[in-house]
Amino acid sequence: MKKTGLFIFLLFCIFSLPAQQSVQVRELEKQRLAALADIEKTNQLLKANTQSTSNALSRLNLLIQQINSRRGMIQLLNQEISSLGNDINSKEKQINILENDLDAKKQHYAASIRKMYLHSNNQDYLLFILSSQGFTQSFHRIMYLKAYSSWQKKQAEEIVEKQNSINREKKLLIAQRNDKLNLLGTRRSEENQLSIEEGNKKNEIKTLEKNKKSLQADLAKKQKQANALNQQIKNIIADEISKSEKAAKSETGVNRTAEVKGGYAMTETERKLSSTFAGNKGNLPFPLRGNYKIVGYFGVHQHKELTRIVTNNNGIDIETTSENEARAVFDGVVSRIFTLPGYNNSIIIRHGNYLTLYSNVDQVYVKQGDKVSTGQALGKIYTDKEKGNSTLLHFEIWKEQTKLDPLAWIK
Repeated sequence: MKKTGLFIFLLFCIFSLPAQQSVQVRELEKQRLAALADIEKTNQLLKANTQSTSNALSRLNLLIQQINSRRGMIQLLNQEISSLGNDINSKEKQINILENDLDAKKQHYAASIRKMYLHSNNQDYLLFILSSQGFTQSFHRIMYLKAYSSWQKKQAEEIVEKQNSINREKKLLIAQRNDKLNLLGTRRSEENQLSIEEGNKKNEIKTLEKNKKSLQADLAKKQKQANALNQQIKNIIADEISKSEKAAKSETGVNRTAEVKGGYAMTETERKLSSTFAGNKGNLPFPLRGNYKIVGYFGVHQHKELTRIVTNNNGIDIETTSENEARAVFDGVVSRIFTLPGYNNSIIIRHGNYLTLYSNVDQVYVKQGDKVSTGQALGKIYTDKEKGNSTLLHFEIWKEQTKLDPLAWIK
């Protein structure tokens, strides 16, 4: 009895394993297709932005991201091929068990047919019934013959169904083997493409290293512009804090209070807005839609590929396609709109004592004092034809006078 139970358990494991592995294959395929879509987005951005000295660093960053995505996809392909190989092995074992079971059923069925043929004479059946010792035994023998006939019919049906099941499994096996061959071909293709991209990266790095002085001068100019933007924001924040403090003293019937000493004095509505904004940390929508790549990250960074090239960013820089629009990441009020060299138009939206900044906007759709809602278009992002048609949005998040990493706040 214990052996029978163990055999049934093993059968269950063998037959349920392919289903579990197939789910894994589907999930890996889903991840691979997502990685492929990510690579395609980067390709479109690289095609849109022609090579120029001023956007060379952004192009290199895009290319590095593309290579990393390609490596990730090849890794997923390897996992998918391995998982599919496990599926195929399990399927082969499953078919083997089914065929062994079918052979056993065929042998039993053949034996029963031979036995029936030996006693196929109606007189034999009649003699078998009439030789019974009493009515009860006769009845039992009649029922036995009927049951035996029914069992033979059922065995024949089971053999047909078992054969059909084997045929279906073999078709699935052929399909899985074809899928594996296709995946192997895809992997070869992706590895070849990765090799090409690695070569392109090396060429980009050589060009940048050769023109390092020009690149460093360009970065120094951009840093000077970034410092000017930073100071402008600080001045605006200080001015608004001062105005809110005066309003808190002069306004009657309005309860304005600051969260911290020397902070922005908020109304009850602004306090609720600030609390809701804070509660959505990590879930704020992206400040634009469509294809994009982050090419500049918050904080001070030594470039991984270029020696002595350091960047310092108060927010994030997002490369996107031309005609794209900057969008509000949360409900708020347009606090200021101003223009600075290197950033074109900049829009600040206040969300209680939080602020979001959208810089390098060409056409502005809103004005100071406007209430905006989450996802609302604020303006078209500037496309710089002198920088290889680069379309770059600079985005920052502040709380009071403290800069925050936007990637910790947006999805």
